[in-house]
Amino acid sequence: MSQQPATAPVPDRQPLDEHSAASVLAYAADQRAKVDVLASVLEDIAAHGYPSPEAGVPWETARDAHLARLADEQPSVA
Repeated sequence: MSQQPATAPVPDRQPLDEHSAASVLAYAADQRAKVDVLASVLEDIAAHGYPSPEAGVPWETARDAHLARLADEQPSVA
């Protein structure tokens, strides 16, 4: 995926207001960061192999910790 914005105008598009455009750009940056993390994990696995099961965290433990973090967050409107 290119990090460069499209340069040629695209027909049949409605421009976004400044706030909406900023929100879309922030979301794109967040998604790009998540994909970069995933790519680095996959590159590490390709270079070094799978981690041993003993070095990992059981999925139940990871799930419970994640749910606890979500419960501690302040409620917000999407």
